[in-house]
Amino acid sequence: MWNLIKPRPATLRLWQLAILVLLFVFWHVMTRPGLIPPIMFDNDRQAAFFFGEPLKIFARIWAWFVRDADIYQHLSVTLAETAMAFAIGAACGLAGGLWLALSPMASAILEPYITALNAMPRIILAPIFAVWFGLGMGSKVALGVTLVFFIVFFNVYQGVREVSPVILANARMLGASQKQLLRHVYLPSATSWVFSSLHTSVGLAFVGSVVGEYLGSSQGVGYLILQAEGSFDINTVMAGILVLTVFALALDAIVGRIERRLMTWQPKAGESEKL
Repeated sequence: MWNLIKPRPATLRLWQLAILVLLFVFWHVMTRPGLIPPIMFDNDRQAAFFFGEPLKIFARIWAWFVRDADIYQHLSVTLAETAMAFAIGAACGLAGGLWLALSPMASAILEPYITALNAMPRIILAPIFAVWFGLGMGSKVALGVTLVFFIVFFNVYQGVREVSPVILANARMLGASQKQLLRHVYLPSATSWVFSSLHTSVGLAFVGSVVGEYLGSSQGVGYLILQAEGSFDINTVMAGILVLTVFALALDAIVGRIERRLMTWQPKAGESEKL
C-alpha cells in the first residue's frame, strides 16, 4: 500500500511553481513558427493567432500595470462588482438557507419555486437586468448575485438539515433555546458547507461581472477583453483572462484564510487519523 506523505509547504510551492513555468514554456515553444504541423494550420503564424504568445501577453500585462498604468480604473470596476455580488449573494444565500432549513412549512411551500429558479440558466437574465438596472454596475452585480446565491443557499440548507439528531436532542435536554441552538449547533454544522460554497462562488461572481460587461459597458476588464476580441487581438484577450484568474485566486485565498481562522476548532486531516 502506498505511503502517501504530504510534502513540506516550501517543497509543495516549488513543485507548483515549476509546473506553472513548464506550462508557459510549453505554450511559448508550441506557438513558435514551424513547430505546428501544417495539417493543423494554414501557415506558421496560425498557432500564435489562435493561442497567443506568452511573451506578448506578459508585455501587455506589463503595459497595463506599469508602463501605461491604464487598467486600474477598469480593474477596480470589475473587482467592485465582483465583491458586491459575492457579499450580497453569500449573505442572502446564508439567510435564505437557514430560514428554509429551520422552517419546514416554508420549505415545503417554496421548494418547487426554488428548484425551478435554480434550474433556470441564469446567464440569460443578463439582458433583462441590463434593461432593469441599466448598463452601470447594478446589472452586473444583480447577475453575480443570482449566480452566487443558489450555490450558498443549497449548501447552507443541506448543512443545517444534516445536523445530528442526537446532538439536537442533547442540547434541548440541557435547556438550550432556539437562539442558542442556532448559534452553537446549527451554524457550526453549516460552517464547513458555507465555506465550501464560497470557494465555488468566487469564480461565479467574476463570471457575473464579466458577462455583464460583455453585454454592455464602457469600463471593466470584461470590456477590455470584448474590445480586444473585436480586433482579433488574442494576446490582449489572454492577458485579460490571466489578470482575472489571478485576482479570482487572490479572492479565494482571502476566503481560505478567513475559513482557517473561523474553523480552528475543526481537526486537520492528519490529526483525526492520530486520535
